[in-house]
Amino acid sequence: MRDDFSAQILSQEIFPYLPFSVRECLMKLSQDQLDKLEEIRLRAEKPLLCLIGDDEYGFDPDRNWTRDWQQAYRTTEEEVQRTVSAISEHSRYAFEEEIKRGFITLPGGHRVGLSGQVLCDGGQVRTLRRISGLAFRIARECKGCGDAILNEFYDPKKEILSILFVSPPRCGKTTLLRDICRQLSDGNAYAKGKPITIIDERSEIAGSFLGVPQLDVGVRTDVLDGCPKAEGMIMALRSLSPRAIITDEISRPEDARQLQECTFSGVSVITSVHASSFEEVQSRPGVCQLLQEGVFHKAIILSRRNGPGTIEKIVRCQTEWETSIL
Repeated sequence: MRDDFSAQILSQEIFPYLPFSVRECLMKLSQDQLDKLEEIRLRAEKPLLCLIGDDEYGFDPDRNWTRDWQQAYRTTEEEVQRTVSAISEHSRYAFEEEIKRGFITLPGGHRVGLSGQVLCDGGQVRTLRRISGLAFRIARECKGCGDAILNEFYDPKKEILSILFVSPPRCGKTTLLRDICRQLSDGNAYAKGKPITIIDERSEIAGSFLGVPQLDVGVRTDVLDGCPKAEGMIMALRSLSPRAIITDEISRPEDARQLQECTFSGVSVITSVHASSFEEVQSRPGVCQLLQEGVFHKAIILSRRNGPGTIEKIVRCQTEWETSIL
């Protein structure tokens, strides 16, 4: 549905929030560049930047792309503030909770990260003021990107296994999680569809807008959007009866403890952790304990070596047997 990020999607889902001068720049991108567009960065009084694949581009005074930052078009503070007003629908109060989390999700599932002056109260973030930077992260679907490893998610009885994705940033783990979720939920060549719950703390997997998923995560999938992982897993176990719970980027001790509770309750968990290797994961006490206790059946290590979503290795955690997929 969204494998190609077309000019039409750009104009309908991103352009309405951007200043005209920024739109002029983006209209100069080729279709190939649009297909690889990952981020649009607006920083007050600094060059407008587009992250396209592994390259960054700015725009010269004629709106042609350039890497000469001295000549690059600079986003003004006024343009940043107008953009903030547009993405918050001219009512920052209504979006105060999202602003406190550091991002706002747009229709279509695109996410805008915010930077600026952080106001804290008692050690807790209260809100962001004087926003000076915006990072538009383009939401994409790549249906079928999980086909090559889908069989790894089932045991011989066609029950869903617990899987840990190990990945550095920008290696496609969220896109893979989304496609795997869709296929586990809808059903596929290996098994019938099963009820899934996504705990989407940062609105990345389902790209929900006003609580409604904007991306295809499957017909049997329930989404707890903006919900802390540990609390969300408790809610799912109590009321949604999932066969598997999917979440992203475990980090806190309470997340790890609740993952254990899920497996003790007979519910599989599919999640991810930021790391560049399985050995690095083993050095982290919280995640290492989960591996030692057999919470995960397998770990899938990702890289960007051959582009986002490159499968470097699959580790069978409970037997310490490894196989490489190169």
